[in-house]
This record gives sequence, C-alpha cells and structure tokens, in this order.
Amino acid sequence: MINKKIFIYILFLFVGNLFAQNTPFTVVIDAGHGGRDPGALGAISQEKKINLDVALKLGNLIEKNHKDVKVLYTRKNDTYLTVFERAELANKNKANLFISIHANATKDKKVCGTETFVFGLSKSKSNLDVAMRENSVILLEDDYKTRYEGFDPTSVESYIMFEFMQNKYMERSVWFASNIQDKFTNDCKRGNRGVKESELIVLHRSACPGVLVELGFITNPAEEKYMASAKGQNELAAAISNAFDAYKRDYDKKSGITTVTSNGATNNNKDKPVFKVQVAASKTELKTNDKTFKGVRNIDVYIEGGVYKYTTGDTTDYNKIVKTKNSLQSKFPDAFIIAFLGDRKIPVNEAKAISEK
Repeated sequence: MINKKIFIYILFLFVGNLFAQNTPFTVVIDAGHGGRDPGALGAISQEKKINLDVALKLGNLIEKNHKDVKVLYTRKNDTYLTVFERAELANKNKANLFISIHANATKDKKVCGTETFVFGLSKSKSNLDVAMRENSVILLEDDYKTRYEGFDPTSVESYIMFEFMQNKYMERSVWFASNIQDKFTNDCKRGNRGVKESELIVLHRSACPGVLVELGFITNPAEEKYMASAKGQNELAAAISNAFDAYKRDYDKKSGITTVTSNGATNNNKDKPVFKVQVAASKTELKTNDKTFKGVRNIDVYIEGGVYKYTTGDTTDYNKIVKTKNSLQSKFPDAFIIAFLGDRKIPVNEAKAISEK
C-alpha cells in the first residue's frame, strides 16, 4: 500500500502540473519610478520616462512573440505606485516572472555599463548603494514604516536584518539575469557589469523569480543619449525580449507545457510526428528578424548540441513539408527536412513510417 504522504505529494504534483498547463504564463513588467518620483535625473532625460518607454516596448515584443503569455504592467503611463503595489500586482496575479526596468546613476560620469540584479544579500558596498537608492522610493509613502515592518532603506542595520535564507527563486532569477546580460553585451554592444545580488524590496516582496535591470547610467552622457533614443530603447527591449524567449522555452520544457510559437502553432501531436524545414544553425542565438532568415516569417528554434537550429513550417503532413522545402530552395539551398515526435527529434524515415500507420 502506498504511503499516504507519498500519495499526497504525487497528487499535489499532478494537480499542480495540470494547473500550470491550463494557466497562462504571466509576466509582470515594472517600469521603475513614475509620477512624483522621477528616479535618477540626467542632462536631457528622466529615468522614469526611459523606464516606461523600454517597458512598453518589451511588453509589446513579448505579446507579439508569445501567444500563450499574459503580459501585465505595473504602469503604462506617468503614474506613481508604491513598491508594495508593484509587488502586490505580481502576487495577486500569480506571476511567473517579474521584470523591473531601471536606469542607473552615480556621481562619476565616466561609469557606464548594464547590470542586472536579483534578490540576495549584498556582497559589496556598491551593490548596497544601489539597493539603498532604489529602495529609498518608499520614503515617499506616508505609512512606509508600518507597511514594510519597520524597514529603513537608509539604514545598514535594516539590511543586516533581512532573513538569511536561500531564496527559492534565486536559481531561476540568476539564470534569467545572466541571459539578459549576455544579450546586452552581444546584441546591444553594451558594457557588462554582470549579475549582482542586492536587497531590493520590490524583488523581495514578489513571490516569483524576478530581476531588476539597470539599462545603463543616465549620468554618463553617451549612455544617457543612447537610452533616451528610439534606437537604444528598441535594442534594449529586444535584448531583454530575446532573453525572455530563452527563459520561456526552458520553463516550458521543464514544466511539460505545450509551446506556442510566434505564429500561434502548437505541437499538440504527442503521438504523431511533426515535420519542419531547418534553414539555419548558429552557435549564438539570433533574432527572428535576423537577415540570416531572408525575410522568412514564423521562424522557430531548438537547441541541439549547444547549437541554435532554426526551422520553419510545422506540419504532420510530409507531402506538405516537401512543398515548403521546395519553395525555400532558392533562398536556402542547404535546407533540409527534420522531424519531431513530441519533444524528441527522430529520423525522417522513422517519422514517415509512423505517419503512414
């Protein structure tokens, strides 16, 4: 007879998995500061506006590329929200991921580069300085001492009092943060100041994996100009979006959730092979609008042997995929057909044999 505790645990996992598959993945995008809180000030811009512009562009990209993702914003205009309200939005909506967008600042105008923070105990004074600056917004709240249980953002002692326990979301947060930094470096050619831990309240109070992204230093003239420009904002938003793509693929794989591609196609045929045309491969991840794809839409990606492999077409009909391949022959002479059974890649001949049964 099965142990009662084991049975309950198995039942919990089963129900949890069913719930996950029938609940949309929810990401909360938080444009830092806003309203009466301008954030850091530059020579030609305010942090709150840069944050909002990039947040809206990021959300638009995620909505466009992921039909199964629900995007929520803490703010979509120049309004003030408390840190408590930002985190509460994520918690009330059972968010799967929290992304807070910010711009950095320092007295030294030469300092530049991007960095992404996860919640954790600071290991350096510079990280603590960032935490104090970002957390100081709660001083604008009338009842902050009650709401944040006596926490004082200006007191080092308050940070020492933060609980010394491993955040259960730490691993996922760090993984996502590392991807963001890689994209900033490779796609936007930004300086990489790395992934850092800090006692940021907005991440501490959000019950899900989360990151606080510092897009660059608004106090650095060159970086401020870049962040305030449409080009810079588009590139930064695209970089975070690309990192999100990788995070979502990994999340789906580990959760056993059917992946919805940018064209809305899904692989629900677990017992029936799906044929695709592979058109490219790269050691680094490419954007779906990269010139490599020569204007072809509905590009999907899978990873094999550490290499990103790009496909188009998604059908259980072998004759149809042959026509797709032939139509792409002029653009991609080396294109070839591949097949999947569920999440497993299988030989095309085996897939054809299964399809003919």
